[in-house]
Amino acid sequence: MALGAATFWIITLAVFAVLFLLGRVAKWPLWLRVILALIAGGACGYFFPEAAPAIKPIGDAFVNLIRMLVVPLIFTTLVAGVISMGDPKRLGSLGVKTLSLYICTTVFAVTLGIIFGVLLQPGVGVDYGQASTSAVDTLTSRIEGGAPSLVDRLLAIIPTNPVAAMASADVLGIIFFAILFGVGILMAGEQGKRVGEVMESAAEAILKMTVFVMELAPYGVFALMAWVLGEQGLGVLVNLGKLAIALYAACIVQIILVYGGIIRIILGLPFMRFISGILDAMATAYSTASSSATLPVTISNVSNNLGVKKSVAGSVLPLGATINMDGTSIYLGLVALFAAQALGIELQLIDYVMIALTATMASIGAAGIPSASLFLAITVLTVFNVPEEQAILVIAFIFPFDRLLDMMRTLTNVTGDAAVASVVGKWEGALDEEVFRGKSKQ
Repeated sequence: MALGAATFWIITLAVFAVLFLLGRVAKWPLWLRVILALIAGGACGYFFPEAAPAIKPIGDAFVNLIRMLVVPLIFTTLVAGVISMGDPKRLGSLGVKTLSLYICTTVFAVTLGIIFGVLLQPGVGVDYGQASTSAVDTLTSRIEGGAPSLVDRLLAIIPTNPVAAMASADVLGIIFFAILFGVGILMAGEQGKRVGEVMESAAEAILKMTVFVMELAPYGVFALMAWVLGEQGLGVLVNLGKLAIALYAACIVQIILVYGGIIRIILGLPFMRFISGILDAMATAYSTASSSATLPVTISNVSNNLGVKKSVAGSVLPLGATINMDGTSIYLGLVALFAAQALGIELQLIDYVMIALTATMASIGAAGIPSASLFLAITVLTVFNVPEEQAILVIAFIFPFDRLLDMMRTLTNVTGDAAVASVVGKWEGALDEEVFRGKSKQ
């Protein structure tokens, strides 16, 4: 074991040295180094499962660095974005377009989840009674805590203490306050001009910090992937192989057909250029499994590589990281079919319709709920009268393997955010097509 640990760390240091040289000397683009780190980290975690978990603190440090930027980035870019619009009335137009697109992509997503659940039958033959006791206890305690009502969620958007909202990273509360603050600066006219200049300068400084932090991404991604594969191994896919395949396939179809259609048909722009422009964000989303943590990278990619003005990117993307959960919608549809098949329940057409509607609406509020996808999946199962005890057992069976599924869900969410931001940028006259078509800046 000691020998294995020593070998693991020697290989890790060698990989880090190679990544450093590839960036500094060979000038490899960041996205390519991140993908290399994903592969190398996964391989090290697989071959050194006992030693790999020890590297997790490096991955945690990277995640903490980018999370450190989330609150100041959302606040400063949103305020600066409102100021740059010049007219508060434009916010209404931008908001309606953004929400409409997010809801449309979510409907497509949950439909794909149901389709792939029907085609691949991931729950057939699954013995969900193997669910671990600890997973059952965890989910039961969360359910007993209760989920907030729709009215409570809406009221929670208005922060009673903006500073506390920032301290707790309450994204919707921060967005609400930042928009009102930006409007207040505009209404203050000449007296608010200096504050506006400070906010615009602060937004630019935070974006520069993001560029610096992202240079550390290959090392953080390597550590996170080594930890995931070391802790869980590829064996996690044996029991849930069909569910994992169905989720990954549905997410890939969502990205290619739905987002690709948006980019090619609505924008008339090259889809592969879109993908290459956000590869850093996609890789970060996959390794961190957090849309919010990936937000600084997404804003940087969409602004610098896709040519969307920061005023639009800084407004659309934070909202998307909170309410646009296409990957979660796919997952909810799939898990509903998985549970029905595992329990031997024959679904009727009305059941499919209700699953789609419930999953679409539930996913919009997912960001504010701990372990949102799993918790909401239990809610969706009640649509076709699955007893709570059985629902908990089915979800608890999936629970230990959720990390690898969550990584793909998050990648899909972030890709959808970027696609919607590009479309809204085009409609608002805030998309530089020459930058979008040109070589991605690294």
